Amino acid sequence: MAQKADAYLFGQILGTRSFLLKGGFLEPDEYSEIEETYFLPGGETGTAATVLDSLGVSVRIDGTFIGTEVAPMLRAFYADRQVDLSLLHYMEDDPGVMDYVVIAGFVRSPMGRFQTLFASGKRWWSSPEKEDVEGCRVAAIDPYFGEETEKAAGNCKSAGIPYVTIDCRHDSSLHRNAAVNVVSKECVSEHYAGMPAEDIMKLMQETTDGLTIITQGAGDMLYARRGEEIHRMKPFSVRVKSTLGAGDTFKAGCVYGVLHGMRDEELVRFAAACSGIAVSRFPLPLNPPRLEEVQSLAGAGLSGKDRMQED
Repeated sequence: MAQKADAYLFGQILGTRSFLLKGGFLEPDEYSEIEETYFLPGGETGTAATVLDSLGVSVRIDGTFIGTEVAPMLRAFYADRQVDLSLLHYMEDDPGVMDYVVIAGFVRSPMGRFQTLFASGKRWWSSPEKEDVEGCRVAAIDPYFGEETEKAAGNCKSAGIPYVTIDCRHDSSLHRNAAVNVVSKECVSEHYAGMPAEDIMKLMQETTDGLTIITQGAGDMLYARRGEEIHRMKPFSVRVKSTLGAGDTFKAGCVYGVLHGMRDEELVRFAAACSGIAVSRFPLPLNPPRLEEVQSLAGAGLSGKDRMQED
């Protein structure tokens, strides 16, 4: 039985085995010392769920099937959190989807079997139903699961629930109907190689009434809506320990902003503060950003009417 939840999240829910190295990143034929290692919830949806719970938002998640290794870890981790796992499909004959990430400061290398899984012709994710979004006020949808992704977005649209998505092309229906589309530099490299970020933003603006945000790592973020001038914002300067989960945390911050009716500048600043705190920690699932510290960082340097309003 699904629990009441503020947010519905559909997408990648993984077991992530992470390895933080002591010293620099891996070099061929050279030894590397592991400083810390963990097996914790991961994936774009799994990480966002953890962050939203820490921000005080109750969530209902669905997407990737879980199995004999991933399911026990997820259930134990979320046992005392506001994360409803009741929609997840359990596989008795499979360990579940996992990835492996090697990290050293600004550099990380994810590994997995996703190309093999997608090429298998088998569906290893749920098919969302209209009742899954009942009672929710906002959603987040990852773009990876074809017809089921479109179905999740359609369910939200029918129910009048705004959704946040990531890395969707300007000509996709997921982008067109989104409240927010966060476009990473990885997406830009894959789909818009060689194009200036401003030109990409213009394409994005023309095809949606929602907010488009283009993130560029340590570079300026761009954000705009249809008919607006393009706005810029610098990321917060923090000491980076691990970039794992930074984008997923930014997405969670956008979900929080939509849920609480933030203005565009306020939402982008809040999401950037979430991400800034996330990269200063490892492992993120055990140290997610807390609302009060996000508000403090997001409000830094602002005063009077410009300071972020607390909920």
